[in-house]
Amino acid sequence: MIHPKTELKFISNEIGYGVVATDFIPAGSITWVLDKLDREFSSLEFQSMEEIYQNILDTYSFRNNQGNLVLCWDNGRYVNHSFNSNCLTTAYDFEIAIRDIHPGEQLTDDYGYLNIPTPFRGIDEGTRRKIVYPNDLIKYYKIWDKKLLKVFHRIPRLDQPLQELLSEEMWNEIIEISKGNREMKSILTNYYQGEEEKHPEMLNH
Repeated sequence: MIHPKTELKFISNEIGYGVVATDFIPAGSITWVLDKLDREFSSLEFQSMEEIYQNILDTYSFRNNQGNLVLCWDNGRYVNHSFNSNCLTTAYDFEIAIRDIHPGEQLTDDYGYLNIPTPFRGIDEGTRRKIVYPNDLIKYYKIWDKKLLKVFHRIPRLDQPLQELLSEEMWNEIIEISKGNREMKSILTNYYQGEEEKHPEMLNH
């Protein structure tokens, strides 16, 4: 579920629609949580679908660390990519704002941690990275972990509209991490090791 202080808005012909903040969302806010209405599809289910459904999943879903495709039921599926994203996913099935997001500003993710199947060229934002690759999570997880750690401690201190979607156990773990009593799990936890990597011999066939 996407943060309630957001709306779907047309951005441009090149980008299409995006998710925009309707109010100030401070750094450390939980901006999205995987919830019970989000759908998960295995690779076998995907392969058995008609092309029209496969195209929808190719466009709007992301791949989790099990290799399954996750389709958000709400506007969360419209969050666009940025090489300098203001939101980052965590190892806990939720995303947080890594810096303040102001009204009218897009909420963005870095698709490099979404286990994309093939590379794609992002819009030029003046960053060194120009292309998103399937293994970006392996390359950049340490950088992303540092960005998360800078704001993770703020989570329990802020009003969190999506807190009720988290289990009590997970909330307690967040508190322990924010106090320094537990280590934050790395974003690398989300990496999906494809069949080719699990079975290198498949590359020869």
